[in-house]
Amino acid sequence: MKQSLQLRTSQHLALTPQLQQSIRLLQLSTLELHQELEQILTDNPLLERLDDPLDRSVRLLADGAINSAPGQPSETPAAPAEEGGEPEPFEPADERGEVQADADWGEGGGARQGEEGEDGRPQLEACGATLREHLMEQVRMTSLSARDRALAELVIDALDDNGYLEEPLEEIHARLPEELEIEEDEMRCALALVRSLEPAGVGARSASECLALQLRRLPGVPLVTRRLALTIVEHHLAWFAQREFNKLKKTLDCDDEDLREAQAAIRRCNPHPGAAFATNASDYVVPDVIVRRAKGGWSVSLNQEVIPKLRINSLYSSMLKQSKGEAGMGSQLQEAKWLIKNMRQRFDTILRVSQAIVERQRNFFSHGAVAMRPLVLREIADTLGLHESTISRVTTQKFMLTPHGMFELKYFFGSHVATEAGGEASSTAIRALIAQLTGAEDPKNPLSDSKIAEMLGEQGMVVARRTVAKYREALKIPPVALRKSL
Repeated sequence: MKQSLQLRTSQHLALTPQLQQSIRLLQLSTLELHQELEQILTDNPLLERLDDPLDRSVRLLADGAINSAPGQPSETPAAPAEEGGEPEPFEPADERGEVQADADWGEGGGARQGEEGEDGRPQLEACGATLREHLMEQVRMTSLSARDRALAELVIDALDDNGYLEEPLEEIHARLPEELEIEEDEMRCALALVRSLEPAGVGARSASECLALQLRRLPGVPLVTRRLALTIVEHHLAWFAQREFNKLKKTLDCDDEDLREAQAAIRRCNPHPGAAFATNASDYVVPDVIVRRAKGGWSVSLNQEVIPKLRINSLYSSMLKQSKGEAGMGSQLQEAKWLIKNMRQRFDTILRVSQAIVERQRNFFSHGAVAMRPLVLREIADTLGLHESTISRVTTQKFMLTPHGMFELKYFFGSHVATEAGGEASSTAIRALIAQLTGAEDPKNPLSDSKIAEMLGEQGMVVARRTVAKYREALKIPPVALRKSL
């Protein structure tokens, strides 16, 4: 085969670094955006943040002393004046290794006191005790021998987060070294000790046993009611959970009043006694946009608290101009300009999309979720002249604060269900109606899925029973059998 050179021309789409950064910033959540920004500020000295929380700070020397003497001469050089502007101060890095400290600290290392003598520093929440620490504190207060305390600690270490002993006591005993000569009776005594501690129910091996332990220590319960409740949780807990009240009354030979009192006693118990000591931190959401009622409609505004205020460092910028521009510094200057522009474009796009959503969902803001209309990404994309993928990035992990609560922007998009009049109803509105119907139902005669579908049909919404069941499960509403009460 003869080799030859051929020249061809073709077109292809290439994403510039500026466009790649714009797309990345658009899909980041508020928390991820600020984390990304902190890394960029560390890598690029030409970029500075005006809303830095450490602006009002004093210097802490390497030996721990506070350098806040009044009238101390500043070693801060002034930036060369720009054309028609005043020079801006600049604080260089301290050669002695000084770091920043909070400005609320005064001279001599003491905290400044408020007008009422209270500490002006922010108070940190104390770390709560875990379930193990709570139980061990009670064990240490007993007059047990060191051997018995060690066995009790062994049982406590085998508890899960809910306070249950999932591993059989025999297996725990089998793992112990034979030279310790520990009998199974000693392990049973240690388990009995743990079960006598607070909270009641710890050390149980099942939900039935946990509830029984609590019922035996529950104050203010009549003896007859206590016995009936113990019989239910020890032998008929499945029927009780499934609300098979007729079977319970027939088997236990009791009437509605007796069963109602036993049910009230069981509901006072906690099937997860150790869950109160969980250390799961709450997740807080900061809104990107805020919707307020205005004259003749609704106004949408950006949350200024989450918008970072950035600018180019004037000192480094002027030094770069005087040095005719170095390759490394010049690229960092361009990257800083790109970031400021892309950051402004990100929040402008979020505001435009939010305004378009509010314009189409005005009935929701006026009347609630039952007035939600069907909405798809393409409708907003066509209105704003953007691509659907851009709308998807904007509405993901971006939140809107409204008079009805906090919602992700994706909440306002949903599928539709046909109506008898030929129109469409939003699936969000149907879920809200299902929640209203089940919330107002008679507890003794709850609504079935077929009945709910029939009632929605009377309002002109053609919804199948399977669809009602799917929406009900999404709302975490139990089936009709589990919603029935005495």
